[in-house]
Amino acid sequence: MQKQIRIKLSIFMFLQYLIWGSWYVSMASYLSKTLQFSGEQIGLAYGAFAIGAMIAPFFVGLIADRYFASEKILAFLGIFGGLLLFLLPEMTTFGSFYPMLILYCCTYVPTLALGNSVSLHHLENPKRDFPLVKTLSAVGWIAAGLLLSFVFQGELSAIQFYVAGTISILFGLFSLTLPHTPPMKTGKDVSLGEILGLDALALLKKPSFAIFILCMFLICIPLYFYFVNMNLYVTELGWEFTAAKMSLAQVSDVIFLILLPIMLSRLGYKKTIFIGIAAWAARYFLLAGSIDSVSMQNVMIFSAILLHGVCYDFLFIAGQLYVDDEANERMRGAAQGLIAFILWGLGAFVGTNMAGISQSAYTLENAIGTIAHDWQGIWIYPAWGSVAVLVIFVVFFREPKKVVKLDAEKS
Repeated sequence: MQKQIRIKLSIFMFLQYLIWGSWYVSMASYLSKTLQFSGEQIGLAYGAFAIGAMIAPFFVGLIADRYFASEKILAFLGIFGGLLLFLLPEMTTFGSFYPMLILYCCTYVPTLALGNSVSLHHLENPKRDFPLVKTLSAVGWIAAGLLLSFVFQGELSAIQFYVAGTISILFGLFSLTLPHTPPMKTGKDVSLGEILGLDALALLKKPSFAIFILCMFLICIPLYFYFVNMNLYVTELGWEFTAAKMSLAQVSDVIFLILLPIMLSRLGYKKTIFIGIAAWAARYFLLAGSIDSVSMQNVMIFSAILLHGVCYDFLFIAGQLYVDDEANERMRGAAQGLIAFILWGLGAFVGTNMAGISQSAYTLENAIGTIAHDWQGIWIYPAWGSVAVLVIFVVFFREPKKVVKLDAEKS
């Protein structure tokens, strides 16, 4: 039975990230080069995802955790979201595109927290099995890049939204095959705060958990400079098949997801997350250094791309497991909603908008060939911002006692 559950959850993760990767990576190039949106508008467009993430915890708390089984909610969100994606290519002005994108993101982002909650609920050993299940999310992102680049050559085309919409409908239908996950917060003793997921805020009374949440928010600010600007950067350098080449990031994602359980058992949460934050700093210093290094430029850029496994898995996935360890069964969904609110909501909203402002501020008055931006200025600030977050995390975060105890029992 557990094997079947793991297979179904893995396919679910594959489809979920196949949707995301089909439009998110190359949207900046499409908006900039095809629709001629400004840097601020591109930042706002990526911030639509953040708005969806800020709404998601309340949606999960009011509806999914209270009234409906998670798999049914996921099915509805997938099918409805797919229909919205089919409408997006019709929106060619920012005034029409932006609201429609926000509406779509409000359907997609809740599937991330719900999917994690369903997985952590049904897996017998989440610390061991969850990273392995998540490897298929990386495979989905890789498949999205290859599909978009080599099959459709759609980085600069609206076809990316049609591809994502079709997959989203399939994702919704497949969600109905997931293990039944009834709403957790039913009964007369459930308070309004608990329905809204506010019970997870009690975790902030723990100093280390509060520092963890603060650092997750702060690292999101430099983090989203990569997602907003990277595809546009390599496009201006003249790269072709950019979505496929950037999907090498998810190749390293697969490798480090497999390594993550080993790292957590040997190093614990603090050292593992430390490595994740340090990798973000290294990634941005590599990109900043690539500007003037003609002979090593491609090597440095590909190195920055291949760091993604460490950047994402040792920070986000390890962070989700840390939150799951700190939460009890009743507030597990709310706790995952809280971390989603920080990572993909509040932090993403600030980060994407600052990335868009930076992109606009460093737009050259006169392009130098295909180069339309001062990329040194764009990359160096998130590099030092990541270093600052690293210092805060090292000084103030403490390893959870129960993880230390568990390791002691094993040794």
